[in-house]
Amino acid sequence: MDATLEAVKRETRGKNEARRLRVAGRIPAVVYGGTDKEPLAVSVDPKILSRILHSDTGVNTLIDLKVDGGASDRVLVKDFLLDPIHHRLLHADFYRLALDKKITVTVSIHVKGEAKGVKLQGGVLDFPNRDVEIEVLPTEIPEHIEIDVTEMMIGDGVRLKDLAEGARWTPVSDPDTLLVHVVPPRT
Repeated sequence: MDATLEAVKRETRGKNEARRLRVAGRIPAVVYGGTDKEPLAVSVDPKILSRILHSDTGVNTLIDLKVDGGASDRVLVKDFLLDPIHHRLLHADFYRLALDKKITVTVSIHVKGEAKGVKLQGGVLDFPNRDVEIEVLPTEIPEHIEIDVTEMMIGDGVRLKDLAEGARWTPVSDPDTLLVHVVPPRT
């Protein structure tokens, strides 16, 4: 998923300026990365950024960041800070991307179907790892990795190396990581 976010360059920094920005309905942010570019202090609309972060792709969303209406940079949200009480965005860090270089991202695992080992044998589907780190080109980041468990019986499991065969990404997490398996019920 791609998104567009408008940013305004800010000249001043500090705690008081950050408070003034938040009162005005914006949050401070910094854009890092790029081979010849310096970090850039900007301010963005927290409502639009929150919508992007709560989308299906979340922090893996490619964002066209337009600074002062000029040329746009392709960025990812590298980090963000939330208010611990009200859960409002307080600050964000963006990372400029080179679209021809692989990056490391965390992608969630989704389970599809109901395992036969659960339905017929009375087993329990165990789902110990819900996300994995992968290395991929920025334009090919998957929203999630889906595992079909309908044919799994008690004792069957899916490891990360089973999913990596033929995929456009390579695992950074241990390839022998057990993602999902069906275990016998405990009595």
